[in-house]
Amino acid sequence: MLTETKNHFNYLALPKNKLNSMEYKKLVSVTGMPGLFELLSSKSDGAVLRSLEDNSTKFVSTRQHNFSHLESIEVYTTKDNTNLAEIFSAMKESKEEVPEANADGKALKAYFEKVYPDLDFDRVYDSDMKKMVKWFGIIKKNKIDFKAKDEEEKESAADAKTHKPVHAENANVKNVKPQQANPRKIESRGVK
Repeated sequence: MLTETKNHFNYLALPKNKLNSMEYKKLVSVTGMPGLFELLSSKSDGAVLRSLEDNSTKFVSTRQHNFSHLESIEVYTTKDNTNLAEIFSAMKESKEEVPEANADGKALKAYFEKVYPDLDFDRVYDSDMKKMVKWFGIIKKNKIDFKAKDEEEKESAADAKTHKPVHAENANVKNVKPQQANPRKIESRGVK
């Protein structure tokens, strides 16, 4: 499946189950490169990435590019900054039609005022809104499940509530008191 051609690695075919098993936490944005990428593996001098748009795989050097994980990106709001996944969730739940990524700034601002009115439009630029719309389209096209950290924490808390705790009388654990350390004797080595 892997062929080497003059300093580049190409994947001829990826199984379909690999294509659909992408996780939001593996998605990165790369400076100087359009679109989103799945982080396949990282090395000390770069990373092997797969484009979500054309499924091409390539090595990208950290000397020339910077990587930003989507789950670590925050967006300015009038209150506290919010995670990008929350914006995507609001876009998904909204009944408003998502504008084209190349739409003008006024149309994008009008859309985000309806979808997520807490955005700080003085600090969130038109180019940022264009990226969010474009990235949302790529994520939606690839059917990637994005969840905000708060939603994941709520699910893990719900899972923890459904599991019954193990009681000490049921387990083979003895209640042992911790031993106290014996005080160390200090001997003088000088003149008595």
